[in-house]
Amino acid sequence: MDFRAIGMGLGFIALWASAFTSTVIIVAEAPPLTTLSLRFLCSGLIAMALAASMGQKIRLDRGQWLSVMVFGISQNAVYLGLNWVAMQWIEAGLASIIASSMPLIVALLGWLVFRDRLPALAIAGLVLGFAGVGLIMGTRVSGGVDEMGVVLCVIGAFALAVATLSVRNASGGGNLLMVVGLQMLVGAAVLAPVGLALEPLDVTVSPRLVMAFLYAVTMPGVAATWVWFGLVARIGPVRASTFHFLTPVFGVAIAAVLLGEKLGTLDVIGVGVVTLGILAVQISRQKPVAPPASTSPSPGRGDRGRIR
Repeated sequence: MDFRAIGMGLGFIALWASAFTSTVIIVAEAPPLTTLSLRFLCSGLIAMALAASMGQKIRLDRGQWLSVMVFGISQNAVYLGLNWVAMQWIEAGLASIIASSMPLIVALLGWLVFRDRLPALAIAGLVLGFAGVGLIMGTRVSGGVDEMGVVLCVIGAFALAVATLSVRNASGGGNLLMVVGLQMLVGAAVLAPVGLALEPLDVTVSPRLVMAFLYAVTMPGVAATWVWFGLVARIGPVRASTFHFLTPVFGVAIAAVLLGEKLGTLDVIGVGVVTLGILAVQISRQKPVAPPASTSPSPGRGDRGRIR
């Protein structure tokens, strides 16, 4: 993995984790579901315009349409919808820690439901990860955290994990950015009527709200997706996903700096334990590189096939 890939990975995680902080700012001054649907509409149209400029078409196979519908509903409408509602009552750092447990939930459900084989490192990672989440939850619950907010975030994380497992063999083909844009439009279509029916249109328009909304649309919504695709193209999806172990670290740190959220000693320890657990699970998914069949390259093939 070269320095550019490392920079792209760190940049992606910083953008992704910062979404929790911008969300807390937004939902303090605007209805969460209605505003999230508007964010998806804007981000989706931008993503589709970028995809069209790259020659991508809305010509999807069955697996891609399945991905559009499953992730549009489960990830964008359910997972993010519940998180945006919950962050009216809980801190951004706690929400990012719960959300970052999704790879742990995927590994656990894959083992329980699909009988996936887990190596010892993955099992150790699951134990560490959930122990860290439990430690943080224990300190927050005893400190008076809103339990309904925590429940909504946990349900959202499980919804995203189930969606990930249901389409784990689906491929975006050459239309990945177009697929993501369509997923966002599906999320907007599902959330808009729910928000308009259940939420009062009580908006406090301020520079803080406008800046946070524009940031949410362009940075976590579009730029993070763009960087992610570039990272996957450079080092592959499995190695790229390893960077997700930094999500709780960045999420908590950004919330502490920008929102002034306080961190206790047990919180710091818990974040460290969760981080190590996610890292162990992600590393265990990487397959070792098979040694070359011959020590000398075949004529005319040069260095093709070597991993750089």
